[in-house]
Amino acid sequence: MGALTTTVVGLAGAEVPYGPAAAGGDDCQTGAGVVLLVRNGDASSHTVTLVTPGTVNGLAIADRPVPVAAGAVEAIPVTNDYRDPATGRASITYDAVTSLDVAVIRVPVS
Repeated sequence: MGALTTTVVGLAGAEVPYGPAAAGGDDCQTGAGVVLLVRNGDASSHTVTLVTPGTVNGLAIADRPVPVAAGAVEAIPVTNDYRDPATGRASITYDAVTSLDVAVIRVPVS
């Protein structure tokens, strides 16, 4: 599992460094203004899943699958709902990582 570094985007903007998605999944910071960017350079669509660590009345909350179309870039908010209490980070899995690049940014919120 790879630990993704968060790029803080100031009001003047920031260059966003993408890296390859890890076959075993990744983890990242959570919170207000945190966004996972997924760039799919593959000819096939892929599904990115944010693991939801919580339960309600003893029942697991379903994880959030997000489809990313071939050739598309998807922006996925990573709120504190996905924060694992054991690690303090969100866990991310992928159905495949072929030509899948990821980045995490935090943008200003008011």
